Amino acid sequence: MAHATTDQAPLGVWPGTAYPLGATYDGAGTNFSVFSAVARRVELCLLDERDRETRITLDEVDGYVWHAYLPGIGPGQRYGFRVHGPYDPALGQRCDPTKLLLDPYGKAFTGDFGADAAPYNHGQNTLGHTMTGVVISPFFDWANDRPPQRPYHETVIYEAHVKGMTHTHPEIPPELRGTFAGMAHPAIIGHLRSLGVTAVELMPVHQFLHDRILLDRGLRNYWGYNSFGYFAPHAEYAASPVPGAAVTEFKAMVRAFHAAGIEVILDVVYNHTAEGNEFGPTICFRGIDNAAYYRLVDDDPQHYMDYTGTGNSLNVRHPHTLQLIMDSLRYWVLEMHVDGFRFDLAATLARELHDVDRLSTFFDLVHQDPVVSQVKLIAEPWDVGEGGYQVGNFPVAWTEWNGKYRDTVRDYWRGQPATLGEFASRLTGSSDLYEATGRRPSASINFVTAHDGFTLADLVSYNEKHNEANGEGNLDGEPYNRSWNCGVEGPTDDPAILALRARQQRNLLATLLLSQGTPMLVHGDEFGRTQMGNNNAYCQDNAVSWMDWSLMHTNADLLEFTRRAVALRTAHPVFRRRRFFDGRPAPTHDHPDDIAWFTPDGAAMTDPDWDNGFGRSLTVFLNGDGIREPGPRGERITDASFLLCFNAHDAALEFTLPAPEHGDNWEVALDCSAPTGLPDAPRTHPAASSVQVPARCLLVLRRTA
Repeated sequence: MAHATTDQAPLGVWPGTAYPLGATYDGAGTNFSVFSAVARRVELCLLDERDRETRITLDEVDGYVWHAYLPGIGPGQRYGFRVHGPYDPALGQRCDPTKLLLDPYGKAFTGDFGADAAPYNHGQNTLGHTMTGVVISPFFDWANDRPPQRPYHETVIYEAHVKGMTHTHPEIPPELRGTFAGMAHPAIIGHLRSLGVTAVELMPVHQFLHDRILLDRGLRNYWGYNSFGYFAPHAEYAASPVPGAAVTEFKAMVRAFHAAGIEVILDVVYNHTAEGNEFGPTICFRGIDNAAYYRLVDDDPQHYMDYTGTGNSLNVRHPHTLQLIMDSLRYWVLEMHVDGFRFDLAATLARELHDVDRLSTFFDLVHQDPVVSQVKLIAEPWDVGEGGYQVGNFPVAWTEWNGKYRDTVRDYWRGQPATLGEFASRLTGSSDLYEATGRRPSASINFVTAHDGFTLADLVSYNEKHNEANGEGNLDGEPYNRSWNCGVEGPTDDPAILALRARQQRNLLATLLLSQGTPMLVHGDEFGRTQMGNNNAYCQDNAVSWMDWSLMHTNADLLEFTRRAVALRTAHPVFRRRRFFDGRPAPTHDHPDDIAWFTPDGAAMTDPDWDNGFGRSLTVFLNGDGIREPGPRGERITDASFLLCFNAHDAALEFTLPAPEHGDNWEVALDCSAPTGLPDAPRTHPAASSVQVPARCLLVLRRTA
């Protein structure tokens, strides 16, 4: 039997079970279980309200899993582990029983790390200088919660930060700002619904650590890409101070989103942990079983392989680490009811040896899992290691952040020489990247901006990054942004430049929302949020990163434009086809092809036109009668037909509309030269007539007859 190692009376301790790992409350007591293949002894440490420790040696070991069951121990109990084992960094062994270690399977954490040095120093006790695990109750009233199960082709993703979205919203009570409860507030959900958003992609909500180096500079790890608690919602995002409250509040948030028909996707960081390299803190994995959890340099195991630029990489070659990731994913689906995941630096998870391998064990496990394989799986298909850029190379069932879409669309609208063929491919779902692997247009997660980089307003206002506030001499962040300041760097009062910047934002938004594939908006872009040129605001937990909700009124026209563009996409399946265009005539055989391309003078595009690196204009015909894929009940889908007239030149151009076989009359459906997307008066144009498209403008026409 296990035994207590303090002067308190021994607790009743039962053998318990090796699985499930972590702390599992069953209504009568709690089973504790932790894996370590290198430990010689493991102690479970129970903490009271004064941080006094009761240590219980775990004598039961099955398959390197140390476990015990404690009757009477329930929700709210704080705990950690001390692992006795080898400490020999040169051999990759870093056990240190002076460290109170966090549970890799902990469902909740409480406390703080601060900037204390104890976690960084071998042999120094971290009790009182680290967070602790909290036993939680798994019971929650989900009521009639049902996952929306929105098909990809009907999905509009909105990337958001829990604190950034809610911290300054005037309608959210102050005590709920910056929390999961704040995200669930009707003001936030109402805003998302008014936009037409169908899924919110939350930046990391797994428990993360604020780096000591940032705290020393008066900054914080605002973005949260520094996880260590893969089962625990971040404690700072709880409105209640009660330990473990974040779990209940997160579930309530998901329930509220589902009731509004909005899915919840989590941005997850399984590629590395908050412990960093050999100079980082020992808070969890490093002190439990360093070589099992981390990729070590083969011939120098005191150092860590770093494919992420953050100091370490999780060891996806080890079966227990793979189990940890899969158990975490299933937990968030089954217990927390989330609808999908976006995998940060996902290429790292596919490195079994050194190269990225699309046949890796991680992908096999995901595809075979009856739970995880059925939710939305989105890859950030790159890392910083050699050969890490893998856009288009992920397996079937995965979608990808399409970095080539971002780059091509940015280059097109800022006037850089590029082939129109590349632009056309991105506009139509990137079949060159996804069709050969059996995927559909929705595999392309289209985006122009993301948390990493300029906001949309900054993309058209800055040529250079301005990250001085990060304290790194403006050396951090991507130096090549494919941005254009429209003539002046940063803020200006010049009305012509402000008008051009506003039009460029509308061009980029309209292109994004009317492209085939799955669009992703970034929080605040709908009304011109700015970070004042900071393209790497990961450490700016302040007004630089928070939403300025007053912009809803200042930039009301842009907000209305965004709503109108999303609504146009939602209303018309021709913009969100399930399958790629094939260039064949419509099923009735008396209509033109499902898609056609024209020069501004109305002639069909030729090979020289496509290869013209300086070509900046074209017309795209989308045939609403040419949709071949059936609806969900097998019905034929028909839609209105559209002309998209793209003019990225710096002067207005006359566009000749196609011949009557494509449509007799056309009306303006969206005009990017108009502040809200609609002209002052309705405009209708007959076939083969001439239409002037202003400089740097996208004009969308809908067939009326």
